[in-house]
Amino acid sequence: MFQPDLLAGKVVLITGGGTGLGRTMAQRFLSLGARVAICGRREAVLEKAVSEMSASTADGDHTFADRIFAMTCDVRDPASIEALIDGIIHRFGQIDILVNNAAGNFISPTVRLSPRAIDSVLNIVLHGTAYMTLELGKRWIAHQQSGVVLNIVTTYASTGSAYVVPSAMAKAGVLALTRSLAVEWAPYGIRHVAIAPGPFPTEGAWSRLAPTPELADHMVDRIPLKRVGDPTELANLASYLVSDFAGFINGEVITIDGGEWLQGAGEFNDLRHVTDEQWDHLREMTQK
Repeated sequence: MFQPDLLAGKVVLITGGGTGLGRTMAQRFLSLGARVAICGRREAVLEKAVSEMSASTADGDHTFADRIFAMTCDVRDPASIEALIDGIIHRFGQIDILVNNAAGNFISPTVRLSPRAIDSVLNIVLHGTAYMTLELGKRWIAHQQSGVVLNIVTTYASTGSAYVVPSAMAKAGVLALTRSLAVEWAPYGIRHVAIAPGPFPTEGAWSRLAPTPELADHMVDRIPLKRVGDPTELANLASYLVSDFAGFINGEVITIDGGEWLQGAGEFNDLRHVTDEQWDHLREMTQK
């Protein structure tokens, strides 16, 4: 699909890059020639990810070992972020692309949430994204370096959603950050884009957000394509958006959800449950 050197010469930082969609993006970026730095709070997870990705073959003769780097970081802590960026620049000399992927979420009736529960999501998703973007953006601007920021949001960042209110609040803020800085920092050659994924089953997250088989089946039934997303599909979209081929895309959020958002937005979309016999009866009634 892509030229094998699509991201050659680029250094990409992915927060939450040791697992799930972050790791899938890291693997895809490596395959397209990028040097990749991943971060997270759990050192063992990062070490495992680096070990497995390093063993991957780049071109039949060489592995990705010299192009993958990991470092622990707590995105809630500006000092930790500063140390991370210093470490990556020491290793690779630069950072060209930031993917804000670190997230936290759980489903719960809002009345059951404590202030601590709300803060646990806001501090990672909203504050962490803002802190990381600001620290790297300041350096880009000071050194007159262009860059790309890709934020992973969600479809309900625009609509809101019951039972995931802290996440909806945080992701809406990240979407506002994306659009705001797309204008403010564009004169410096810095693009901001976002991806709004629908259901993409990943280890850990899926069990929290679809804890029963019945709920998982219902989520799939709501998607017009009648399937969940493949993480590789999101990684391919991300690869394009951060590449120079997408250089005129700025401030946009791209939804990748199999049509789920549109299914829920249409006032009469649930008429798909009406049987042929019921439609026949309705037609007879309207013809009287």
